[in-house]
Amino acid sequence: MRKIVAFLLLFQAGSLFAQDQISTLPIWKKIEEPGKKQDWLINSSGKNAQVYRSINNKDIILSNGLIKRSFRLQPNLACTDFINLSNDQQLIRAVSPEARLTIDGKTYQVGGLHGQKQKAYLLNNWLDELTASNADFLYKSYKINPVTPVVNWKPAANEWASNRKQPTGKMLTFSFESDLVALKGVIVNINYELYDGAPLICKWLSIENKSKKTLKINKVINEVIAAHEEESTVDGNPAEMKTPHGIYIESNYAFNNSMNARLSDQTTHWNIDSAYTSQVNYSYKAPCLLEVYPPIGPGVELAPEKTFNSIRTNELLLDSYDRDRNGLAQRMMYRKLAPWSTENPIFMHLISIDPAVVRKAVDQCAETGYEAIILSFASGLEMEDLSAENIARIKGLVDYAHSKGILMGGYSLFSSRRINDDEDVIDPKTGKADVHAQFAHAPCLGSNWGLAYLAKIKEFIKKTGLDIFENDGPYPGDVCASVKHPGHKGLDDSQWAQMELQKELYHWCNENGVYVNAPDWYFLDGTNKIALGYREANFSLPRAQQVILNRQNIYDGTWEKTPAMSWGFVPLTQYQGGGAAATLEPLSEHLDSYQQLMMQYYGSGIQACYRGPRLYDTEVTKKLVIRVINWYKKYRTILNSDIVHLRRADGIDWDGILHVNPSSKEKGLAMLYNPSAEKITRKIVLPVYYTGLTNQVNIREKEGKTVSYHIDRDYTVSYEVTIPANSYTWLVME
Repeated sequence: MRKIVAFLLLFQAGSLFAQDQISTLPIWKKIEEPGKKQDWLINSSGKNAQVYRSINNKDIILSNGLIKRSFRLQPNLACTDFINLSNDQQLIRAVSPEARLTIDGKTYQVGGLHGQKQKAYLLNNWLDELTASNADFLYKSYKINPVTPVVNWKPAANEWASNRKQPTGKMLTFSFESDLVALKGVIVNINYELYDGAPLICKWLSIENKSKKTLKINKVINEVIAAHEEESTVDGNPAEMKTPHGIYIESNYAFNNSMNARLSDQTTHWNIDSAYTSQVNYSYKAPCLLEVYPPIGPGVELAPEKTFNSIRTNELLLDSYDRDRNGLAQRMMYRKLAPWSTENPIFMHLISIDPAVVRKAVDQCAETGYEAIILSFASGLEMEDLSAENIARIKGLVDYAHSKGILMGGYSLFSSRRINDDEDVIDPKTGKADVHAQFAHAPCLGSNWGLAYLAKIKEFIKKTGLDIFENDGPYPGDVCASVKHPGHKGLDDSQWAQMELQKELYHWCNENGVYVNAPDWYFLDGTNKIALGYREANFSLPRAQQVILNRQNIYDGTWEKTPAMSWGFVPLTQYQGGGAAATLEPLSEHLDSYQQLMMQYYGSGIQACYRGPRLYDTEVTKKLVIRVINWYKKYRTILNSDIVHLRRADGIDWDGILHVNPSSKEKGLAMLYNPSAEKITRKIVLPVYYTGLTNQVNIREKEGKTVSYHIDRDYTVSYEVTIPANSYTWLVME
């Protein structure tokens, strides 16, 4: 009886504190009326994050005019409302815990309310009837702070970027404690970061161990949402059913070398909810319960006075089934959360570290307008060699590049290599360093070798002054059963620990002004660029085929990635075979192909790895490169803007893309291509909605005369264009 009274008094005290605190917040009111909503993808001004209260002081509300998320505070905190204000879609059908934690082998709920019987929808007048459980972590207080940067990005002064601003907004933190003896001194903080100008919220949690014992954090589910099902499916299994469409989830825990976000994602789980007994599916198997957690672990030991931080889960609300619109929203998310991904220096891939070759390449870059060189794979660069001789040799090359205003970078391979039985990842089934890693063999990043590798890379960059780090085969999610590696305890924490080590390296690079190319999805933790997506063997095909395939790669690879987020590939010398028919060298003998490949990539805003010993071989070639680079720099802002997809290359008829940016001088720029041997004339429908223009658009072809066109009510313009044989043209919209 005394325990119950004490619990009630403690709970009442916490509730009174929250009640007194919430009365200082402004009351939430829906300001924008239906039919008068501005499209945030065109104009997001005034859509700033703020924390409000309900008129009865029972709820705290987080909103920026684009989304609204409400939390009932009593008798325990629970999210009761999650609405996309652009289309008034409600995402929540039932209350859920704020998180679910497994600590020392036992599972606990954080927040949440109990007693909702009908789980297809949630009514406000039911909330007062729901109850708290003293087995759960109970809400104690909240606080509000400005959003702070995840990575303290240090952009290089001479690297071009379309966005140099870190995201702004409000962070709402709810603190929870447990009344259970086993959890005394354990504080759980649930953090919601709502950003200005986008229907985007980030959720993450921290666990503070204020007790006197070490805790084993076995599992952390940092988001649980009982969402509405996407379709009416009477029978079937969850893998065959559609998952809810109105919300896009992306956490900063992604790997597998697929070069795209969806397949790299490891944490989004659309599970079944057997408590939802009024669903249409007879077996209660509709995938409508979102749970976000890493697939393994974390399995970390949390010592007293230490804090554990979960993954960061970004939730972007979608208001359409249109692929381009949803892609534009996703790309806007990256521009906001990872502004470093908008850096896009013009670089070449140099295949030699011979001082004479490097200096010649630096001179050519400076003369043609290139901005950077990366000492490529097979160039002879050894970033793990910290000998005084090697450091001095590479530093001399870097210093020379800097004297000409050129950035210098270097390549290093991590995975796809074997070190030895002690340092490689250990197979949990055999207990040996067998061929079980994603790349067959791989060192463990938590091994002595792995930790030394990380230190060597940092030291090499610091001592040589390199500006760019190209890390091939970063940590791909391998587990390791070793109990001898100093960077992790055993199998349980091996994936989490290696992931944290890899991300720390990229944080360090980002915060020290080092640009990072990495073939895996670490954008949210500091990397700048990933491969566009291509098959390397295709670069041994004849040049004419490479031209078409590259345009297909560009079209397919830019649905979710901005132009600056990708690199393409143009081997100037022979690459994986193919002979003379596949090769651009001698460049002066293949100017048409060289120009076409450059214009395709620069016309899409994508930097390709121009891999070879030089950029030009004759004055004619030099003039061609200068002309293309000058053209790219003239239109750089619009060419690095988002892409609306017009028609995919099929080698038969025209194909093209349209860059759009309502904030730039050029509101749109269309790149149109003709793959046939004869010139063609086509009437092309141009979707100009995302240019921000509404009634009239001024269009000129190349540098020709501007003509005004009326914009139809479906926000399109019909334009007749003639495209030369095996060539291209461009249209500028103002």
